[in-house]
Amino acid sequence: MTESRLLLQHFLAALAYRTQKALRDAPDDFADFRAAPTARTPYELLWHMSGLIGYARTMFHGGEFEPPRLTSLTAEIERFHQLLGELRDDFGNAALSAHIRDEQFLQGPLADAMTHVGQIAMLRRIHGAPIPSGNFIFATIDAKNLSPAQSLPNAPDPDWRADEMPHAPGPRRRHRDGNV
Repeated sequence: MTESRLLLQHFLAALAYRTQKALRDAPDDFADFRAAPTARTPYELLWHMSGLIGYARTMFHGGEFEPPRLTSLTAEIERFHQLLGELRDDFGNAALSAHIRDEQFLQGPLADAMTHVGQIAMLRRIHGAPIPSGNFIFATIDAKNLSPAQSLPNAPDPDWRADEMPHAPGPRRRHRDGNV
């Protein structure tokens, strides 16, 4: 397998991890939270993400992919992770050739899906149930595990507080007065 295909598989695993971090312990009414009249709900964002991953698979298999709407967020989560696994397997199958370059997978549907994970995370904060910050560099991300059962953060931010503004990126420095 080429190095770019291995990286694409790892990207899918990072997408699985970040999606579950954004959805883990969400309030029951979060799936249908609409921040503005024409904004997608978290459920609709995940449904769209399933469409993106299914569309990426058509670059190997041809045809079209338009996922039907499922009855629950739980069902959509399962489908999304199943599609991630199928695309990972496509990337690992030397007998398949894609109609686009690996770079196009990344710049197109995969980057689009990762953008939507960020939108889901932002909606959690707007909804009043923000997700704790942490350092993704140290996350346990494994291309063999694209299921909804993702590991908990290995490097959570010990200073994170749900009722405070997020901290600036980079190391936090204490001032002479002891404040950060």
